[in-house]
Amino acid sequence: MKKALLIISLLIIHSKTHSWGFYAHQKINYYAVFLLPPEMMVLYKPNISFLSEHAVDPDKRRYAVPEEGPRHYIDIDHYGKYPYDSLPRKWNDAIAKFGEDSLNRFGIVPWHIQTMLARLTAAFKENNFSKIMKNSAEIGHYIGDAHVPLHANSNHNGQFSNQRGIHGFWESRVPELLAEKEFDFFIGKAEYIKNPGDFIWKRILESAKASDSVLSFEKELTQQFGNDKKYSFEERNGKTVRQYSTAFTIAFNKKLDGMIERRMRQSIYAIASFWYTAWVNAGQPDVKKMVNKKFSTQDLKEFDELNNNWKAGGKMLGKQED
Repeated sequence: MKKALLIISLLIIHSKTHSWGFYAHQKINYYAVFLLPPEMMVLYKPNISFLSEHAVDPDKRRYAVPEEGPRHYIDIDHYGKYPYDSLPRKWNDAIAKFGEDSLNRFGIVPWHIQTMLARLTAAFKENNFSKIMKNSAEIGHYIGDAHVPLHANSNHNGQFSNQRGIHGFWESRVPELLAEKEFDFFIGKAEYIKNPGDFIWKRILESAKASDSVLSFEKELTQQFGNDKKYSFEERNGKTVRQYSTAFTIAFNKKLDGMIERRMRQSIYAIASFWYTAWVNAGQPDVKKMVNKKFSTQDLKEFDELNNNWKAGGKMLGKQED
């Protein structure tokens, strides 16, 4: 009975597992700031806590806005086999061929990232501090999602292969256990992206291709470890929970040959480069004028409402990850 109750507590704690996990999304946005040129760093560095903390706002919104879910993934295998040439890369062409309802059913993350880029560019042109910060934080989330292999596979949580839980395992458990001790996030500088659409579709295809390895390697290790060594009861946030064991997690990361660290590093680079691209496309405005700007009372109210609604619980709308 005690063990059953512990398992139930685990399910409750993990009922809000999110893409990349809150920890990883926040780390990715945080480190992206350091890739920016000094002309942007002067605004972004003082607001690094906001950019990190609010990297997870899109996930919180999934509990209140039905339209939010499809912005985080694309079940690209629905469109045939790699490289999925049947799916037009341009939004209007894709709508003409499949219809908007169908596209939303299977996910729209590569197109939504381009929409977010346009919004961020417009915010720079308007010298609108609030919109720059909010759109910067949120585009970081969607770009990070595009780098997650299981966000580009309809078997997103191993639900079709008896591997439920693998979604949070890859993007939450591994980074939370290993990132601080083993991952290196200090990389090069942001670069201007000439064709953002091509750039993000390339990353989507990389994610789709890697998803097979994520699923097959976890299955191989499960056979080697067995359930008694695959899981363990460990302390988490002051509670005893059943989760993937440390040994299994380390073995999985090793078998992936550093894939998770690479995808996090690529996310950091991509996010900083999209921020930089938006700024350049807006005419490289002098953002020093906004250094002392603060969020309005209405902004703060909206942040509180989003957070309070999320904390209140409820069911995630749209496709479930767990």
